[in-house]
Amino acid sequence: MRKNPTSILAIICILALLAAIYATMMPQYISKNDEALADFSTERALNQVEIIAQKPHYVGSTNHELVANYLKLELNRIGLETSVQEGFTLNDKGLLVKSKNILARIKGTNNTKALLLLSHYDSAPHSFSKGASDDASGVATILEGIRAFLYAKEPQKNDIIILFSDAEELGLNGAALFVNKHPWAKDVGLVLNFEARGTSGPSYMLMETNQGNQALVKEFTKAKPSYPVSNSLMYSIYKMLPNDTDLTVFREQGNIQGFNFAFIDGHYNYHTQQDDVQHLNKMTLAHQGSYLMPLLKYFANTDLNQITSPNSEDYVYFNAPFSFISYPFSWVMPMTLIAFGLLILFMFIGKAKRMISLREIFKGFVPLLGSVIIAGLVTFLGWKIILEIYPQYSDLLNGFTYNGHAYIGAFVTLSIAICFAFYHHFSDAKITMTHFVAPLLLWIIINAFLANSLTGAGFLIIPVYFGILLFGIFVFTQHYSLGMNLLFSIPALAIIAPFIVMFPIGLGLKILFGSAILTVLLFGLLLPIFNTFAKKGAWIMVFFAISIGFFIYAGIHSSYEPGKAKSNSLLYIYNANTNSAVWATYDVNLDEWTKTYLGQKNQKVVGLNSLPIASKYNTRFTYSSIAPIVDVPKPTIAFLKDSVVGNNRYLKIKITPNRKVNRYDIYANPKMTFYNFKANGVSTSGKKTNRLERDGMRLLCYYVVGNEPLVMDFYINKSSIFDMDLIESSFDLMTNPLLKVNPRSDWMMPTPFVLNDAVIIQQKIKRYTAPVNPPVQPAPVKDSAVIAKDSLIQPVTQP
Repeated sequence: MRKNPTSILAIICILALLAAIYATMMPQYISKNDEALADFSTERALNQVEIIAQKPHYVGSTNHELVANYLKLELNRIGLETSVQEGFTLNDKGLLVKSKNILARIKGTNNTKALLLLSHYDSAPHSFSKGASDDASGVATILEGIRAFLYAKEPQKNDIIILFSDAEELGLNGAALFVNKHPWAKDVGLVLNFEARGTSGPSYMLMETNQGNQALVKEFTKAKPSYPVSNSLMYSIYKMLPNDTDLTVFREQGNIQGFNFAFIDGHYNYHTQQDDVQHLNKMTLAHQGSYLMPLLKYFANTDLNQITSPNSEDYVYFNAPFSFISYPFSWVMPMTLIAFGLLILFMFIGKAKRMISLREIFKGFVPLLGSVIIAGLVTFLGWKIILEIYPQYSDLLNGFTYNGHAYIGAFVTLSIAICFAFYHHFSDAKITMTHFVAPLLLWIIINAFLANSLTGAGFLIIPVYFGILLFGIFVFTQHYSLGMNLLFSIPALAIIAPFIVMFPIGLGLKILFGSAILTVLLFGLLLPIFNTFAKKGAWIMVFFAISIGFFIYAGIHSSYEPGKAKSNSLLYIYNANTNSAVWATYDVNLDEWTKTYLGQKNQKVVGLNSLPIASKYNTRFTYSSIAPIVDVPKPTIAFLKDSVVGNNRYLKIKITPNRKVNRYDIYANPKMTFYNFKANGVSTSGKKTNRLERDGMRLLCYYVVGNEPLVMDFYINKSSIFDMDLIESSFDLMTNPLLKVNPRSDWMMPTPFVLNDAVIIQQKIKRYTAPVNPPVQPAPVKDSAVIAKDSLIQPVTQP
């Protein structure tokens, strides 16, 4: 190593470049409370987060109402008049809730369309989440940003609408209520939505538009945010995942476009009790503010009618240090073909000058493809082995462990060691530029494939151009140097390296093999640097040792502790049909707390999954045990209407809770077809037919506010067998005096994304009284089974 200081210098320079690239992705300072009142202060915003996120404030909780009142007072305090929109919505997934939106409007001098600032104020239910990041951070960003904007008396042409939406965590219901029912919705021209899916890291910008994104990209560039972090590939991937935000409702149901701003690192805290102010990264909050202020000032004075052109085309876009670059999708394939043409041209010139040989070019694929295959396989299988060694990693449903960053470091450095090993045995410094052709060709092939299948990734051709130019310079000058190689490597490091970390953070550690493959492909673009190392064998050992160090670190930090808690779940389920009760859990690995109720010998769950309870990842019960029967008051089920109308049967059912409840799940036999279905007076938003579309047995999930009853009215075919079930849930398992459940240890927390810490009653929906009088004027049923005008209306008894 001492005889080869150039290699050490190269590694130091690459690390310095990566550090500089990361530093330019987000603010590196925190604005204090004594910041000028006309400027955004991160600490003032953080003070708002601390107040909003003192306690869980999910829909239906007392704290939820307190937060709503606080937001109204804060908007009043900065001089705005507030209004409240309240009402039921039923989304297309069967989720019913009564939302309460908090609104304010600032009038402009020459309004074109209104700019809407959006964040939701409810926290996630079931898991004791305080919602500091998701989404008190967004609410606080808007409160502080609007306060500074008004104090500075910034010029403002357009109206600015502030919407703190409700029930986002349940099913985007508050946004749907605004878009479909509020008169201001038709005035909105653009939305800025502030969100979170973690507690740290840079905030990524994602666009939502039904037409081409050209106008949005250009206007975003003109607004000049200080730290733009975004690219068109991220949104292409985002659209393929089951992750929606309130802005999705604006786009789909209101044809209103806008920008999402969300951070995703620290994903293991998402929707957990660790989403508190202590885990929220201050730099991340500052990054949200760095987006809001320039965009607010710009779009408050821009003709928003001009950015909704239906003829707008799509643009590829990506951020680079201190810049935001974009160009049309239509350029992607031509740029790929031009890159291929340039490379072929330089290859023939090099061959004519007898500097390269086709034989050696093809040999260059041996170390490249060998590294890709081995690194990918080692990482894929390695992660499977790690999951066997540490089964507790499956406790975290989001798929990213507390030591996940160490595993990224471990497999990335192991992949680099594998690259050095292959190039040590199958390449030589003297033929570096000849073997450099192989990764350039492979990258061109990848880009040609992406140009047809994932056009948003079209910017990945940019680093390839720099590599081709470097190869061309070598062909014409027969010279290259470390300085030149490092200079031409900057685009590859700036554009590709962040994805190596971002992919497993955003998609889970199961995608680590993708990071390993991308590491090898990046290594190929940096081959003019790495393959000139005189002692590649020594560097194999260096990176292998670093990888081992990361694995050891991850192993040491594989256990749980306060602040990095183990998630677990427990429910008390009383079956009113059989007068029996069980404890149940979703956990794969039981701990000392769950074993207190489920026993030392795990009993596989029987029968509980026949009525699948809705959850983010379709999680099912794993174990159960017999529980004592306690006197939990059952709901009252009343059949208000039950009549035959031609070939159809009309029913109106009211379910009234007799205890403080939070959720009703309603199920029906899949053979039952429902028409004109309404719940608490509302039908599915955006439905196109009168037939209710549903998946499997699940009919409805109702989150209760103020213990309001559930009233369902609908038609079914007269010949249908009535077969419906109810699950009534209260989120009071830990405080219910009838059950006296022990508190968790401080290194445990409730499992998120599932119905948890609940007292459940399961029972059939049956009628125990005689049918009441039929409706005088039943709603028309517009289906193949049309009701004749002269049909008799007759009461029907319960089957």
